[in-house]
Amino acid sequence: MARKDALLSLRETLVTRRDALRMALTGDMSLLNELASQASGDVVDCALDAAHSELGSQLAEVESRELGMIENALKRMKKGEYGVCEGCGSNIPLARLQALPYATHCIECQRQSERKDSTGNVNADWSRVVDLPGDDLLRQDFNINVS
Repeated sequence: MARKDALLSLRETLVTRRDALRMALTGDMSLLNELASQASGDVVDCALDAAHSELGSQLAEVESRELGMIENALKRMKKGEYGVCEGCGSNIPLARLQALPYATHCIECQRQSERKDSTGNVNADWSRVVDLPGDDLLRQDFNINVS
């Protein structure tokens, strides 16, 4: 019965976080629209507005992704699937759910999914890696061959 009570408590946490994210996203979008409508000022003002817009947009994207995961967790609760690992079907430990209430995998299945994708290839996103000045020396120090 303790697990059921803990899951109900997590539901309240998820609903509270969902509502807060919805309000934040509504505010973020109105601020972005307000910034877009203000086209006056010098080049520096425009650059600052663009930077604020970009940061706001990225924050809204992260919050939107989290909101989607929370809504998925609430749907899983309605179906009676919440707290059950999508990978192996075992119960996700309460400690994990308390740390990450919208978790859909146990720790081991999450580790496996992060290591490999469905084709068995290492699942790593290198698209955000940027070469910086001096990286050639770093590659030489670690014998990294880039072709």
